[in-house]
Amino acid sequence: MTRGRPRAVLVVDDEPLIRWALSEALRTAGYDVLEAGDTVGTVAAIGLSGDRIAAVLLDLRLPDCSDLTLLRTVRGMVKVPIILMTAHGSLELAHAALDAGAERVVFKPFDIERMVAAVENAGHAGLGEAD
Repeated sequence: MTRGRPRAVLVVDDEPLIRWALSEALRTAGYDVLEAGDTVGTVAAIGLSGDRIAAVLLDLRLPDCSDLTLLRTVRGMVKVPIILMTAHGSLELAHAALDAGAERVVFKPFDIERMVAAVENAGHAGLGEAD
């Protein structure tokens, strides 16, 4: 992240353990962290804190959305890097996600520290494992 940019990261995942692990690692790296577990929480968090958000880690499959709809919604609300996370993706889906506004697609399972590095390096688009 560049100096002067907001340092909040929105972590969106319906799995509490994944959300917790990412949040703790990001806090340790110096970020403020916002969390959501579904579409409604995601939209609310962006509505309340959109100007503070520097990046979004977004799970593809949530209880109330299992396609690229939320990615497109988030992209329309904030112009920050969005890293899409998925355990159920294919290369075709990953390319569709990049076309829909994701900066990077990361396949689960992933290394938490490499995800923090992906946030740090946000702005350099890519596909695959967080690096």
